[in-house]
Amino acid sequence: MEALLSKSRTMCPFLKKTSPATLRSLSSSTAVQHSTPGGGAMSNLQITARRCPVMGRALSIQSGRNLTSSVLAGAFSGTRAYHQKVPKAKLHTTAPKEAQAVDLHRVSREHAPFHPPAAKPGTAAQTQTQHGVAPEPPKPVNFNYDGFYQNELDKKHKDKSYRYFNNINRLAQEFPRAHMSAPDERVTVWCSNDYLGMGRNPHVLKRMHETLDRYGAGAGGTRNISGHNQHAMDLEGTLAKLHAKEAALVFSSCYVANDATLATLGSKFPNCVILSDSMNHASMIQGIRHSGAKKMVFKHNDVADLESKLASLPADVPKIIAFESVYSMCGSIGPIEQICDLADKYGAITFLDEVHAVGMYGPNGAGVAEHLDYDIYANGGNTRGTVMDRIDIITGTLGKAYGCVGGYIAGSAKMVDTVRSLAPGFIFTTSLPPATMAGAKTAIEYQMSYQGDRRLQQLHTRAVKESLNAMDIPVIPNPSHIIPVLVGNAEVAKQASDLLLEKHQIYVQAINYPTVPVGQERLRITPTPGHIKAYRDHLCQALESVWNELGIKRTSDWAREGGFIGVGVQDAEVVEPLWTDEQLGLEQFARDLEAGQGTLGALENVLEREHVQVRQAVAAAA
Repeated sequence: MEALLSKSRTMCPFLKKTSPATLRSLSSSTAVQHSTPGGGAMSNLQITARRCPVMGRALSIQSGRNLTSSVLAGAFSGTRAYHQKVPKAKLHTTAPKEAQAVDLHRVSREHAPFHPPAAKPGTAAQTQTQHGVAPEPPKPVNFNYDGFYQNELDKKHKDKSYRYFNNINRLAQEFPRAHMSAPDERVTVWCSNDYLGMGRNPHVLKRMHETLDRYGAGAGGTRNISGHNQHAMDLEGTLAKLHAKEAALVFSSCYVANDATLATLGSKFPNCVILSDSMNHASMIQGIRHSGAKKMVFKHNDVADLESKLASLPADVPKIIAFESVYSMCGSIGPIEQICDLADKYGAITFLDEVHAVGMYGPNGAGVAEHLDYDIYANGGNTRGTVMDRIDIITGTLGKAYGCVGGYIAGSAKMVDTVRSLAPGFIFTTSLPPATMAGAKTAIEYQMSYQGDRRLQQLHTRAVKESLNAMDIPVIPNPSHIIPVLVGNAEVAKQASDLLLEKHQIYVQAINYPTVPVGQERLRITPTPGHIKAYRDHLCQALESVWNELGIKRTSDWAREGGFIGVGVQDAEVVEPLWTDEQLGLEQFARDLEAGQGTLGALENVLEREHVQVRQAVAAAA
């Protein structure tokens, strides 16, 4: 050290004339007003040394090295802190909660990029570059949210799939009549999912009024936070009884029920595979996506395609077959019994959506699965081994044939308890209001004890289908209560719906993509028990006028093109209604046909007698 100091003294004039005591004093004293690039304070000796042409340069180089090291150390220490495992709160699920990496390439494939408008030529930056002046750094451009919204809406308008909403106010005492924005603008509703008119049923309304007055408007919270009450328990007990299952669970809607159940089971079953019908409802598709499970889509109602996919899977892999009983936009019926056979053969469980069938089919209104064993359930026989008994999970709604709101699942007690314990869609959702649940329970019990409404609805459906077929209006054939009238063009379907409403005071909503495939646009008609002959005649006359005015293809036009989705298909097999003549009690109908009255004439006689019986039954119940 002494040798180094002696050598430095000979080279540096400052060191040569400065005593060691002074050097020690300078090195230990700090100038507060000066700081190093790394953030620390500089000594007076460093400040003095920076004035030296030799030492100043050496200190600058060393400072740069120290700064780089400190920055890198900070960056890497931040990285270590970010990736360090931190204890997390345990929620109801054991799924990891750590941040997940995003696959940017995948996102770019799924979502078309949004390109904001480009800058116009001749900007200030370009002008500076042209004159040899260094341009200023470009200012960051924020995402154009309004531009994105407008771009998405423009696409919907361009492909004619933009959705318009009509102001329709159903009148409880006059349904299927309703009014629009003004009370005197009356229209007849022909597309309601309140298939049986239970939204105006006096027994349901009375029970809801009583419950509302006593228990108030809302439930007060989720089921585990003050929202669990006798109304939920009673309703779930009634639903379990309806479907002859051990338990049931009520959700805010059947969309939520489907989404939550499939997402929960699909994510919890190890290596689960969900086999989904190609025409399944969006709620089921979304539930499968949320589950993260592998999905295999089989052709609509094609059991051969389903079996080939089941056969390709290992026996020990958990499998869920998800399908519907009544497909609401085309009216087709799922092959429930055959799917149960395949589930048994390949070790799968069945998930059946009966949303558009509960209240409508079966002697108790439990749906198509019950209807397939009609006599057993009607006569109180042994139900073990029936189609409904073989279904593992049944989902349904309280918002269609039962006229209220809400959804549910029904099945084994362990399955229901698992979903109840794990599904966020159930755990974190406010419970349905007490009045709603009480009204739904009353509607279910009413339909379990009385078949008149659904029988009358089926008769009205037959009469409308027969009338439209006789007029060459293209009805897509099906065995259910749905009447899909084929248009085949989104813009024309919207025009037809508007004309019916504006010119004929009839409300029938146009069904376009993505609800149905492009080119299969239609009007969807759903008769109710209240659509008497006068309303039916008015509908037929209005459709005839609209078809002529817009030049829409008729059944014969589709036939000349070889037929399309069942319309105009030559030598097609006749589609028989799911409700048979015997189940509807149409012995007199057969006799009237033999007497030469024709199908419509015979139906009119039956409908007249049925209306009288319904009025008598309602009066007696009141």
